[in-house]
Amino acid sequence: MESERNSLLALFDHEMREHARPDGPGVRVERAGDVVRQVGAADDWNGVVWSAPDLDPARADAAIAAQIAYFTALGHDEFEWKAYTHDRPADLPERLRAAGFVPEPPETLLVAPVASLPTAVELPEGIELRTVTDAAGVELMGRAHEQAFGTDWSRLGHQVLARLEESSDDAPSFVGVLAMAGEEPVSSARMEFCPGTGFAGLWGGGTVAPWRGKGIYRALVAFRARIAAERGYRHLQVDATDQSAPILRRLGFSELSTTTPYVYRPAR
Repeated sequence: MESERNSLLALFDHEMREHARPDGPGVRVERAGDVVRQVGAADDWNGVVWSAPDLDPARADAAIAAQIAYFTALGHDEFEWKAYTHDRPADLPERLRAAGFVPEPPETLLVAPVASLPTAVELPEGIELRTVTDAAGVELMGRAHEQAFGTDWSRLGHQVLARLEESSDDAPSFVGVLAMAGEEPVSSARMEFCPGTGFAGLWGGGTVAPWRGKGIYRALVAFRARIAAERGYRHLQVDATDQSAPILRRLGFSELSTTTPYVYRPAR
């Protein structure tokens, strides 16, 4: 079992991190020495997605300094180093903090075989699912997101709208879904495809407080799992919060690692 987990983690690192794909139009992924980074405009996600597995302390400090210099020169308000517990050196988090990075809450990297996941969508009375096809749908996603998580949607909304606009029936890269109580959005979620890999990523999945505990989150997972199966993806991946991780484990997801966003905000 442990060997299967290690093999799956190695596959994830290879396909989703070392050979990461841009997550939106106008974004590029670059290999820069010991790291792989994504670079885009100010509203895009900018940061380090992978570092070499044999990174030693001296090279780690040099890589950290180089990325600070690079992103600061671009003038971004912030960038992120997405670190995992299995990354090296073992004290990489301490080195990032010493360089001025601030950790955000950690998330659990969970992965499940698509073939083993339930795909039957069971909804509470009064709720229906609606796929997101336009800017109005993205705005509804934002309303649900801000109520569920209490965080601003504006930057993420820009990224979601760009991803939706680049997606097509011939080359799907994004699926957005809303749970609606009449005309009121009570939950939203999205799935991002990574062509050329066996992975699709589940993101969002926030439900407003009065509707939690009624099975909506599970229904959104099943809805997306069915689409992933239809499109031939083998695994679903989630960076799960403490709130969603227990539900996902019950559905058949297994923990591979923990990931923490380390955010650097250049002094102005």
